[in-house]
Amino acid sequence: MKRLKTSNMKWIFAFGLVFILFFGCLQHYQQSRVKSADGRRDLEQILDEGVLVAVTDFNSTNYFIYNGEPMGYQFDLLHAFASYLGVKLEIVAENNLDQAFAMLERGEVDIFANNLTITNERGKKYSFANPHGKTRQVLVQQKSSEGGESQGLIRNPIDLADKIVYVQKSSASAHRLKNLSDEIGANITIVEMPNYEADELIELVANGEINYTVCDEDIARVNSFYFDNIDIETPISFEQNLAWAVGKESDELLQKLNEWLEMFTGTAEFRIIRHKYYENPLWAKRIIKGNSVIKAGHISPFDERFKHASSNINWDWRLFAAMVYQESRFKPYVQSRRGAYGLMQFMPSTAEYFGIKHKTDPQTQIDAGARYLKWLENQFNDSLINPQDRIKFILASYNGGLGHVIDARNLAKKYGKNPNVWDNNVDFFILNKSNPDYYSDTIVKYGHFRGKETYNYVNQIMNRYKHYQNIVRN
Repeated sequence: MKRLKTSNMKWIFAFGLVFILFFGCLQHYQQSRVKSADGRRDLEQILDEGVLVAVTDFNSTNYFIYNGEPMGYQFDLLHAFASYLGVKLEIVAENNLDQAFAMLERGEVDIFANNLTITNERGKKYSFANPHGKTRQVLVQQKSSEGGESQGLIRNPIDLADKIVYVQKSSASAHRLKNLSDEIGANITIVEMPNYEADELIELVANGEINYTVCDEDIARVNSFYFDNIDIETPISFEQNLAWAVGKESDELLQKLNEWLEMFTGTAEFRIIRHKYYENPLWAKRIIKGNSVIKAGHISPFDERFKHASSNINWDWRLFAAMVYQESRFKPYVQSRRGAYGLMQFMPSTAEYFGIKHKTDPQTQIDAGARYLKWLENQFNDSLINPQDRIKFILASYNGGLGHVIDARNLAKKYGKNPNVWDNNVDFFILNKSNPDYYSDTIVKYGHFRGKETYNYVNQIMNRYKHYQNIVRN
């Protein structure tokens, strides 16, 4: 047998070492992929990815749209926590408690943000943060229209024997009523409603469609500001802690969440948020009234016109609505300090081109806006641009001008970024077109540009669009 040369031996050894290292890295990568395949994340992954994903429910206190803007008790708390972490917030709306818990268990969300009561059964599957409040379960019933308000009202839970009570499916109210039925040794017919929120059941009581529901006292009180014919004075339980839930594997996230709660719940900001959503009768009346409109699938008085115009340019009408809100807050005759006016906030030269005047009717304004958006879309018909990025280029052009977006794409290409991708690519150069290192570049044709407004414009519209998608079904 021939002896291998030393140089060949070294080469083989080096190749083998590289192979082992490569295979080891590949195996580690594959293992990490397997480990994260179910989507479960802890604090480190959330911070690395820069996004906190939370699920909550859509109702008149937790998460809703009011005058085009998302808000709510859980919404505000989540934003405060995401800000504390230094990450963006992504919210998923799910009103079915079982489905929301399942999303948490599968790792599709990081936090279930709601007024959740802590039960032994739930504690086996999920970890609960420190309480952010307390409440008790109360009976909601109609006040008597004859013989005084208290006549015929149930004041002792024992009197619920042989009564029918409607509650949200898998809620603390359902759990409490089952225990109560055992405690009093009598049957309470408990009807669990999977597709109804507590405030929707309260409305059914107020309208006389059902006789009784049970829910958290906080929710009942808020609704009593609006429905003056309901009685909420009969408690069904003792006080219970309310908390958010995280996955059993999210130990670091739970620790960070508890640190924040300990600090935040003692602040004036937290007290203001709580007062705003739970203790302000005038605010509650406006929200519940507006919420009934949103539940009917409406965002603005111009939804049908948005739908018609959007169908002509193959846009989701909710995206169109999110953009119009950003431009004009749905005010058809508003004028800005720079001279832009109308729902679409056309500048005078653009308005003249499309035949828009100060008193032009909303339908004509919207149709003209759609034609302009279509024209902009044709400037980005490159097949290499995916639909999501194309929308962002169109929005940026609508706000800042097509020329500046073209400059930013050319800069991206020159500096090794992807000119067909907005996030972390073209948006960087929109932000930095006020920097002479970039706007003085010979490939820049449209000069200096303060791009922060356009950068924020795109982000705000896309975020609002997500909220509209969450709450208003297409």
